[in-house]
Amino acid sequence: MGCRRRAPASELLRIVAVGDEAGHSLRPDPARRLPGRGANMHPDPACFAQAVRRRAFGRALRITGVLDHGELAEHVDAPTTTSGQPDRARVASRVGRPT
Repeated sequence: MGCRRRAPASELLRIVAVGDEAGHSLRPDPARRLPGRGANMHPDPACFAQAVRRRAFGRALRITGVLDHGELAEHVDAPTTTSGQPDRARVASRVGRPT
C-alpha cells in the first residue's frame, strides 16, 4: 500500500479500520482474523510513512474522513526479532491469547 511493491501475503501486515464514536481507527491484524475490509502493507516504518503521506489508507479501505493511525504506528515501530517478524510474545499479548 505504501511502497506499492508486491510480496506474498505472509510477508505483509493486514490492516483493518474499526469504527467507534470518534471515527475510524486503523488496527494491525497480524493473525488475519478481524472482520471487515482489509488492506496489506509491508510491516516497515518507511512503507507506513509513505502510505500516510499518500493518504493511501482511506482509499484502500474505502473510508472517508480522518483516520486515527496511532495504534498502527506503534505496531509498525515495535522492535522485531532477528527473523524480521514481530516478537510472538508481544503479538500474543496484544491479541490476548497465550503463546
